[in-house]
Amino acid sequence: MQTKHYVSGRHMYEDYPDGVEIALFGMGCFWGAERLFWQTGGVYVTSVGYGGGARTDPNYQQVCSGATGHVELVQVVFAPDILPFGELLKIFFENHDPTQGNRQGNDMGSQYRSVIYTTTDAQNLAAHAAKDRYDKAYAKAGKAPITTTVEPAPIYYPAEDYHQQYLAKNPGGYCNIGGTGVTCPAPQTA
Repeated sequence: MQTKHYVSGRHMYEDYPDGVEIALFGMGCFWGAERLFWQTGGVYVTSVGYGGGARTDPNYQQVCSGATGHVELVQVVFAPDILPFGELLKIFFENHDPTQGNRQGNDMGSQYRSVIYTTTDAQNLAAHAAKDRYDKAYAKAGKAPITTTVEPAPIYYPAEDYHQQYLAKNPGGYCNIGGTGVTCPAPQTA
């Protein structure tokens, strides 16, 4: 199994510096989503994998069959003192269509659903609040309600090596990441 990030050379699954947090995002095909996050300052390392389903240690073919219930995920390890979690939520909501249910564009199936899996109570509260703000912004723009699920992180199963940093290894590869043009409103402060 590939353990070093193809772009940064950092270990993807352990040996993280003190003070980092982990969050998992499902926003369609994980190739483009991962590139979006690894290019963001304050992200320590990314990887792609599966989670949220019933099968232990799934593979790509099983996940794509729709029988596992897993979603394609990007695991983002980030430094919250450099990159606040709210900024990751803004990237998430503004770079895919969270209204499509089990699809993103032409990619259809439950593995492409919009999800945020959190690892702390503060992340969970922030994600729910951002979802509510963004849903209101979508309604104001005349768009459908968002379908994003926000839940505590399930077990994360790293994807096969060829999926890790796929678009760095294959610069002309498929990427279905694209926003809807609706800006994610910042939280209101007292």
